[in-house]
Amino acid sequence: MNIEAKTTLTFDCYGTLIDWESGIWDGFQQLLQMNNSTLMRKTCLEAFAEIESTVQAQQPDRLYPEILQLTHELFANRFALKTSPGLDKRFGNFVPFWPAFPDSAEMLRRLKVHFKLVVLSNVDRTSFAASNERLGVDFDAIFTAEDIGSYKPNPTNFSYMMQNLDCEVTDTLHVAQSLFHDIKPATDAGLNTVWIDRQDLANGGSWGATAKIDKRPQADIRFSSLQEFTEFACKAK
Repeated sequence: MNIEAKTTLTFDCYGTLIDWESGIWDGFQQLLQMNNSTLMRKTCLEAFAEIESTVQAQQPDRLYPEILQLTHELFANRFALKTSPGLDKRFGNFVPFWPAFPDSAEMLRRLKVHFKLVVLSNVDRTSFAASNERLGVDFDAIFTAEDIGSYKPNPTNFSYMMQNLDCEVTDTLHVAQSLFHDIKPATDAGLNTVWIDRQDLANGGSWGATAKIDKRPQADIRFSSLQEFTEFACKAK
């Protein structure tokens, strides 16, 4: 892969730029506290990953807050926890409170000097707008599941993005944390990929809130943080 030839970086947002695992865990706290639950973070995130990805695949027409709301309800049912419509809705509307990773905003500003920056995200426009305030950069294009009508890893999301970008596949580099949502479908779409391995999966880390896949795709290059990738990319330019 020749990064010098790349003009456009396409990003996953949640898990890559926004620390969705911390946000999800924070969002579960009222449910857990109300039920005096001793469920651990790892268990909660793994259950979330399985339930959320299933709901997205089965009901792609739902907006992301509705996906999260239903996920919260099903999560409570799975662990026999008492919930309420209000608590479910609170979880569904919690995305604006999900924090950015400490390196995201600064590194995006640095990358913006050399590349066009694009987001391909599994949320709705309103939720992403709140997250974008945390990231503090003007993206050149934003594509959400609300725009496309399906959720990654559906290949439609990547074909839609490329059809609506003013660049070729060979000009584009997809940067993401999730092997399930991004690296595999992006690779299948012919894109070069950068794996931001924030969970340290390559060295036996946890899948966390990301759905598991049996056969891991091979990204073109791996970094443990966005800062590491930015140092590499800016030096190449």
